[in-house]
Amino acid sequence: MRRLIHSLSFLNEHGGNILNGYLITNDDRIEELSGGVCPHDTAFFDEVIDGTNRLLLPGFVNTHGHAAMSLLRGFADDLPLQSWLSDLIWPAEDLLTPDDIYLGTQLAMLEMIETGTTTFTDMYFHMDRVADAVIESGMRAVLGRGLVAVGDGGDKSLAESEAFIRDYHLAGNGRVHTNLAPHAPYTCSADYLKKVMNVADKLQLPIQIHVSESKSEVEDSYKQYGVSPIKWLADLGVFHFPVVAAHCVHISDEDINLLQKHRVHVAHNPGSNLKLGSGIAPLIAMLDAGIQVGIGTDGASSNNKLDMFDEMRLAALIHKGHNLQATAIDAQTALGLVTEQGAKTLFLDAELGKLTPGSPADFQLVDISGPRYYPRHSLLSHAVYSSHGGDVTDVFVAGNPLLRNREHVTLDKEKILSAASRNGAKFQPIKDRYESQNKR
Repeated sequence: MRRLIHSLSFLNEHGGNILNGYLITNDDRIEELSGGVCPHDTAFFDEVIDGTNRLLLPGFVNTHGHAAMSLLRGFADDLPLQSWLSDLIWPAEDLLTPDDIYLGTQLAMLEMIETGTTTFTDMYFHMDRVADAVIESGMRAVLGRGLVAVGDGGDKSLAESEAFIRDYHLAGNGRVHTNLAPHAPYTCSADYLKKVMNVADKLQLPIQIHVSESKSEVEDSYKQYGVSPIKWLADLGVFHFPVVAAHCVHISDEDINLLQKHRVHVAHNPGSNLKLGSGIAPLIAMLDAGIQVGIGTDGASSNNKLDMFDEMRLAALIHKGHNLQATAIDAQTALGLVTEQGAKTLFLDAELGKLTPGSPADFQLVDISGPRYYPRHSLLSHAVYSSHGGDVTDVFVAGNPLLRNREHVTLDKEKILSAASRNGAKFQPIKDRYESQNKR
């Protein structure tokens, strides 16, 4: 199918304004993007869309998250990481059924699609239901069955992970990718991680893992092993594989050197890290070291939002302030971290996240008719510092519409929201018990 979107705005390779141009897609790829009036007869296309007052951007890539935790949004707020996990989140997760996981993933995808995200990664359980939801939605995703070494459950979950990978890798016309997803060094023993590495080696797939998210996690690692979590993973051999390390908040210069040496990719989650009081990751130092970094939201239970516009702006602002340097993360770098660099972080198609001929037709249209987009000195600046997810009107993945004129094409929004509202009641007894036990 050949589609033309005319009279739209986009950014050139230097981030400059192109205020009148056109995009042509052919099936799942971008065929042409140019300024000016389209020279082809409209009869040449299967569909023609008016892009007036629309800014074309690549679809966003969310490099870390737990989609089904959208069902726990607002359930456990204003708590440090370990209490948040052990007192509320893990007990609530014990109640989740496969159907809950499917519903929670759908709920997350509603939000992600509405805010311009076209690709996300997920680490959770019942991943077959996550993959089913992804395939039906039309999104892209990199999925890993979360692995925790608790009793004999670790071996069971690893077997489930391997079976999931064999059934779903490159499903959905190649939109679903898979990986191995051990939760963290503090929940996975050395022996267990060796088993995970054996499977990763056999299947030739990357690994995703939480690393050095909190100060206490790093302190406990030094007490137990005498080294940081990153050094421990490196010595164990985990970094011999392609790895996406989520968070990397409390890391030393030695850790940064190890990440760079082993070409470990990092998922930076500024919103979640701030809300949980975990800290601010040294993004500038990692980028200066040549480490591949993308941005993620983490789950909606710790971030409360899955809006990558917010994460992009936050990443730009906090590192300017934290480093006392206004040029620390400029607008073009920030946009790259949620698009092209995000795709690279997840070891995906090198052309994903770009708007160039031959690239996957994954893109969004942003309504720039509002006052926040005037005067139009720099649409790049407006996109990074002024916009938000509610400005997105249209989203396409592999050339297929997922959102048109702010209406979902592939997901039944009313049905999902109604089911999610009913689902929330099952977790209330856990919260009531926690609050009763922690009354002052």
